[in-house]
Amino acid sequence: MMKDFAAIDFETANQHPSSVCSVGLVIVRNRQIVEKFYSLIYPRPDFFTTWTTRIHGLTMIDVEDAPPFPDVWAQIVPLIEGLPLVAHNSSFDERCLKAVFQEYRMDYPENYHFLCTYRAARKQLGNNLANHQLHTVARYCGYDLTAHHHALADAEACAVIALKLL
Repeated sequence: MMKDFAAIDFETANQHPSSVCSVGLVIVRNRQIVEKFYSLIYPRPDFFTTWTTRIHGLTMIDVEDAPPFPDVWAQIVPLIEGLPLVAHNSSFDERCLKAVFQEYRMDYPENYHFLCTYRAARKQLGNNLANHQLHTVARYCGYDLTAHHHALADAEACAVIALKLL
């Protein structure tokens, strides 16, 4: 069982994976949630689609004074040092992280290692659930995800799932 990790979730402003507009992070040490971090991010490219706003509710007005990704990531780096990153459908969050690093011409650290609670749920829970979406698996694991698609709530749900399944 994993004792220490960082659960992370990104929301994007549009179809570009580099357009992260919010991040939620939950730090788990010794199987206990010890820290939570949330920030809005000014996205690049800087526009929102109707579809993404419909999903998470964020608009350009929400992020007009938000810091750019490098400033937010500078706050996150010391929190995640030495920890595996856990996400639900980690391929999405890892793709976003790599894309935004590239967008800002930042060197992507080779030591970032992602684990996926979606894949773990599919493997361990199989047909016991109607689907393996975050809110469904979170409910199964005892977490009420009423604020689905808020990056911090999604990261917290992911942390709870990881504590049960990873």
